[in-house]
Amino acid sequence: MKLKAAIISLGSESSRWTAEAMKKYFSEVDELDIRKIDINISGKHAEILYDGKPIDEYDCVYAKGSFRYAQLLKTLTSVLQKKCYMPISAEAFTIAHDKLLTHLELQKHNLPMPRTYVSSTVPAAKKILKGMNYPIMMKFPHGTGGKGVMFADSYASASSLLDALSALRQPFIIQEYVETGGTDIRAIVVGNKVVASMKRKAAAMEARANWHVGGIGEAIKLDTLTRKLAVDIAKAIRAEICAVDMLESAKGPLVIEVNISPGLQLISSTTKIDVADIIAKHFYERTLELKSKDKDIEAIKIMKGIEEHKTANGKTRLITNLDFRGNMILLPELITKASEFDVGDNYEIIAEPDKVVIKKLKIKKEGEE
Repeated sequence: MKLKAAIISLGSESSRWTAEAMKKYFSEVDELDIRKIDINISGKHAEILYDGKPIDEYDCVYAKGSFRYAQLLKTLTSVLQKKCYMPISAEAFTIAHDKLLTHLELQKHNLPMPRTYVSSTVPAAKKILKGMNYPIMMKFPHGTGGKGVMFADSYASASSLLDALSALRQPFIIQEYVETGGTDIRAIVVGNKVVASMKRKAAAMEARANWHVGGIGEAIKLDTLTRKLAVDIAKAIRAEICAVDMLESAKGPLVIEVNISPGLQLISSTTKIDVADIIAKHFYERTLELKSKDKDIEAIKIMKGIEEHKTANGKTRLITNLDFRGNMILLPELITKASEFDVGDNYEIIAEPDKVVIKKLKIKKEGEE
């Protein structure tokens, strides 16, 4: 079966790896720049445009990008998910690209995380800070790669940070600091399982373990509880491809962040696992699965239409390709059922160019007129 796929992204190295891996499974793979995507929502049906022209039809589309494109990705997915397989839901782009909404979703599903507060004003935040044990972490709702995450070792330093950041006029998240020796855990979830995991260690003089700020990785094997937690989180935000960052605490693993556009360089080199290939294979298998379901649904619709049509005039008309087996032609199952042909009957077959007529013969029994 020929399947056509596309990856819509900012063209990062991880995206290029994934696109190359997808070419092993799909007949055709297009790499599209999200910055060239426009969406026309003024007509009866929304239209996706690439470089000003309608986008091609695809069986699978993997859309990804930074938080700056969250609304575009959500809209794009809302339009395309009715037409093809997309591994990340429209809702996931809103949830995963906003730390506040991510933590709210974790709380709704009773998934463990560090003690977390949110405040929209500096005076309210300072009241929260007075009751905190230090050090603490302070975060802005948007940001990736450790950006927008700050460390405060005292009330004075936290208060000073708030005063300096008040000009940005956006809510901030205040979170307890869990001492892990500057390490965290990253698990890559593909479908319903963790396919790769590593422990990341922060660089010297740095509280964040992200690769973008100098973190280094060490391959690890997660226990059953931690693997299940990572998969549950991916399901909660409705993304089949997801990186989950966690801390090891005395209470067990705690979730600190979710990333639906994860970098693959560090975890692939650390674990020696071809994560891009696993992702591409998952896309291919899910696309086949959904295409099969679509065929089943279409067959049901056709059968229903045939039954309704037969009720009207007793005839069935079907436009389809023929199944040639060598020099033989197999009739579609729908036709054989509708015709009520029986293996014990005799048939007259009249063949002409572009036309075949099959008629059941009525054999008179002995004694019949």
